Amino acid sequence: MFSDTFKALSDPVRIKILNMLREKGRMNAGEISNSFDLSKATISHHLKLLKEQDLIYETKEKNFIYYELNTSIFEDILTWIVKFKGGQNEK
Repeated sequence: MFSDTFKALSDPVRIKILNMLREKGRMNAGEISNSFDLSKATISHHLKLLKEQDLIYETKEKNFIYYELNTSIFEDILTWIVKFKGGQNEK
């Protein structure tokens, strides 16, 4: 169900991107890229993977593409995880 999402979350660069968006809010690709010592193409690839898993939203405005966190997917993941907490018999 969330295997591809967890795979997307397993990379330190993508985690850093998500943390930046959580802390700073909406950012354009250039602002995100400036925080890394990686090529713009590499950052673009990471953003694409995050977007494919619905972890971020993309909005185009004039010559810029802005990204922001999709908090609803994290709520879905937490709801799914919480289901494992209850309902088991104690031994």
